[in-house]
Amino acid sequence: MSAGDGVTPVGRVPAGPTSVAAEPSGAPEPPAPTRPDAERVVLRLARPYLGRLLGAGLLAAATEFAGLALMATATWLLMSAAGRPPLDRLTVAIVAVRALAVGRGVFRYTERLAGHDAVLRMITDVRARVFAALAARREGVDRRTGDALSRLVSDVEAAQDLLLRVLVPGSAAALVSLLAIGGAALISPPAAGMLAMGLLVAGVALPALATRLTRRAADEVAPLRGALAVDAVDLTHGAADLAAFGATDAALAAAEGRAGRLARLERRLAAVGFAVDATGVLVGGLTAAAVVVVALRAGVGGVLVGVLAVGTLAAVEVALALVAAARQRTQLRAGLARVADLLTEPAVTEPVDVTGPVGVTEPVGAAGPVTGGHDVRFEDVTVRYRAGAAPALAGFDLDLPAGRRVAVVGPSGAGKSTLAAALTGAVRPAAGRVTVGDVPVSEHPADRLPRIVGGLLAEAYVFHATVRENLLLGRPDAGEADLTAAARAAGLLDWVRDQPEGWDTVVGEQGGQLSGGQRQRLALARALLAAPPVLVLDEPTEGLDPAAADAVLDSALAATPAGHSVLLISHRLSGLAGLDEILVLEGGRVVQRGRHEELVARPGWYREQWLRQEAAERGYLALAP
Repeated sequence: MSAGDGVTPVGRVPAGPTSVAAEPSGAPEPPAPTRPDAERVVLRLARPYLGRLLGAGLLAAATEFAGLALMATATWLLMSAAGRPPLDRLTVAIVAVRALAVGRGVFRYTERLAGHDAVLRMITDVRARVFAALAARREGVDRRTGDALSRLVSDVEAAQDLLLRVLVPGSAAALVSLLAIGGAALISPPAAGMLAMGLLVAGVALPALATRLTRRAADEVAPLRGALAVDAVDLTHGAADLAAFGATDAALAAAEGRAGRLARLERRLAAVGFAVDATGVLVGGLTAAAVVVVALRAGVGGVLVGVLAVGTLAAVEVALALVAAARQRTQLRAGLARVADLLTEPAVTEPVDVTGPVGVTEPVGAAGPVTGGHDVRFEDVTVRYRAGAAPALAGFDLDLPAGRRVAVVGPSGAGKSTLAAALTGAVRPAAGRVTVGDVPVSEHPADRLPRIVGGLLAEAYVFHATVRENLLLGRPDAGEADLTAAARAAGLLDWVRDQPEGWDTVVGEQGGQLSGGQRQRLALARALLAAPPVLVLDEPTEGLDPAAADAVLDSALAATPAGHSVLLISHRLSGLAGLDEILVLEGGRVVQRGRHEELVARPGWYREQWLRQEAAERGYLALAP
């Protein structure tokens, strides 16, 4: 299989708007589309934790109020003590200052504990749903690995920040501001009115101004971070390919351009934040001065004027938390919109177990393999990846009833992997239809289809875990005997038994501790363990020498349960004699079909390739020690 077959290797999905390697260095990114209901979509998931969040909000308000009361009480105590009154007049204030100082710390600790407990519980659910949405997308996938990682990490953290840095502190600041106005009114209603005006400026006007000044720049940050994540993956994992095509400098220039653009945006946001914060400090000072003037004109005593002045400064500082919340909310809009887009996809309606790998289509959490056959039918299927481009599949027809075994062969770019992608629901035909059990593939539930149609797809992912854990992703309830049978069928059992740790041998990131052949055998064993009724094997013997490839293919087909269908995609023609039918694809069209012995006897691509491969493998075996 090659890139020309039209399917991107597993673990990377086609580049979309956020991956623009050919974009000129430093070209500006378009602002990410936002949606007005993004916050509501995300907050809907917080309903089960509403009580905890309400408690965190009240504790945050208590913390801020304790700080405000501490400043006012300490001011009254110091100014009163300057007059040397009897000690008993100061005792209550002394105790209150101590209690408020200790209480503020206790309230802050419990608020953080309660808030983070609720938010982390919610984020676990959000992250699982986002992963499920990314994994369940069957078509139109325009996100690459780096961008998917950005969505799963940075964008999901936007939902966390919405609660911890926007709603909780914002609501606490609003409540304490109202209490501050009420407290000032008990001393001097005119002074309270002036304080209310200052708090309106600090808590309403400045947040609105900050939002207006930072909105456009903030909307560009999330997609830029996603693009940079893509660049990081491309420049590391694709370093060899970039070097081979002489594209390293261009890729670096594009990445540096986006990094520079992101740095400029973040500097702009920081500068705006500094200016707004400085304005907030100025508003606090002017409000305190105005309160003092009004209080003196109203005949308020000197000690209480001092209390009003210091209390005003503290109250405005509390209200300025609304500025920080508004600025943070603006910066979260793009990330929240990206999360909301995923959370509202039809496939993500209930939490699912999403720890299964891409490329192993049996979902984690399944109780066991699906039993029973499911007839597959391709009816005049045409697939195009771009409008106006030549079809990757054109007028393709195939009947694959339960128990039938069919191989699809052909040169690179013929459309073999496109065929597998159409069957597994990864792409949708432009014309015709693909049915499984007389139901169109697109109408099968996202959590059901992978249990019916699955197997070994292109470059199936191997996790940095043990052999046992990688295999159990195919069927979590499998026992030792099941693992042994699958590993034996894939030709992996002898290697496992030779390892000191056996099944608990760690295979490394992406199977880095394995050879190419061992990695392929591990992925094949996992596919056989899942045992879907329609087994798709895309190049199952890639990376194996001819003798091992023939043995592994024979044992894998023998291990497939009776009544289960097999769709085998292969470049190698050896080992196909026992299959019910072989289709030869060229240019997306079937140019030959029949059994092995029929095709070998008939002039055409199959016979030519068979003779070439036979000669090449005889030469290889003759040279082998």
